[in-house]
Amino acid sequence: MKKYLIALVFSFLFIGTYSQSELLQSGPMVGYSDYREVLIWVQTKAEADVKIEYMAEGESGKFTPTYHTTSNNDFIAKLFPTEVEYGKNYTYKLYINDIYVPRDYKLEFQTQTLWQWRTDPPDFSFAIGSCFYANEPKDDRPGTPYGAGYEIFNSILSKDPDLMVWLGDNTYLREPDFLTERGIRHRYKHARSTSELQPLLGSVHHYATWDDHDYGPNDADASYANKKITEKAFNDYWGNLNTDAAGVGGITSHFLWNDVEFFMMDDRYHRDPNRKLTQDKAYLGDAQLDWLIRALTASKATFKVVCIGGQTISNAAVYENYATYTEERQELLKRLHEEKIQGVIFMSGDRHHTEISKMERFNAYPLIDITCSPLTSGIHNPRDEGNTNQVKGKTFYKRNFGIVNVSGPRKERRLTVTIYNTNGEKIWDYSVQVSELRYKD
Repeated sequence: MKKYLIALVFSFLFIGTYSQSELLQSGPMVGYSDYREVLIWVQTKAEADVKIEYMAEGESGKFTPTYHTTSNNDFIAKLFPTEVEYGKNYTYKLYINDIYVPRDYKLEFQTQTLWQWRTDPPDFSFAIGSCFYANEPKDDRPGTPYGAGYEIFNSILSKDPDLMVWLGDNTYLREPDFLTERGIRHRYKHARSTSELQPLLGSVHHYATWDDHDYGPNDADASYANKKITEKAFNDYWGNLNTDAAGVGGITSHFLWNDVEFFMMDDRYHRDPNRKLTQDKAYLGDAQLDWLIRALTASKATFKVVCIGGQTISNAAVYENYATYTEERQELLKRLHEEKIQGVIFMSGDRHHTEISKMERFNAYPLIDITCSPLTSGIHNPRDEGNTNQVKGKTFYKRNFGIVNVSGPRKERRLTVTIYNTNGEKIWDYSVQVSELRYKD
């Protein structure tokens, strides 16, 4: 009888764990990290109570408050471990309806290190990538599937980055999606649920900006009628530290990681149409551009990384590059120089190829743009687009991702980006010393 009762208890426990696992749609995903809290994102398939237990090595577990998911925001829970100490690594466990839901990969997060006035900034690394297309045959266009190579997410995880910066086109809205909130949210949920993506979500902190495909239709601009809906969906599905930093709508945000500050710009919400014939077309728009210059001027970061969905430093006026918005791009470059803002480096996606652009300037340090694209979406053959700022030998025309390492003493910091193919094999690297991004006295 005793053996029967023990077996019965274990049977109930097994059934309970299995049934709660079936309730999990996607995640957990680690969002932003700060000194005193982090964000953990989870999505269920139906209403459920969700919480996280977290613990540092040698410490007992602590629980976040329970969050009850509802259909109002696609059954998404955002959980905030707050009983944490800075500069520590934590493991965590997921509970749905008070039952532990194990994952077969690591679940970890870290808090920011308090290094200021104490030590040199810690070395760290972050992944970059853009253009993630997850196939769904019933909604895709006929012919060869546009997305492939989802094992790339395992390759990214194998490089053990501290965080990942998503540079736009992080999902691809399609014809059945554009016109309704239900369509937009379906697409976000479908992409986020990609099985190969889940281990990367669970232990690497994620930050994102968008470009046209996760904002609206191809080449979408400020006229897109559903932009407030996609703004809400984007903010629901990502775990950025802040949003609408410029205060004029859109998903502009920024965050610090050690001595590097990231400025996540919105190149869609305020954008004039590509086909607008009159001059002075808006790309970021006046208010967002003003905010960026103020924020860069105020920043004391060693490297100031400006992330924009489209290329900034390429001078090829093709497709949707910033070069096709001549007046505003020139205004940005002029104001960077007038304010003598140091340490600026651009990062971008969109182009379905990877390249480095470097623009030499008179009496100023050169401006560099690291373009990294695509993760899983389509590619094109090598071609000369007329970008005379392109760094020779630093292009790649297949699916890829980048790992950026920031290392060295504070006054000798070095930023090195290494490009890898889908299988995690090194293609090339490119390095810049902080002294190369400084105005001379």
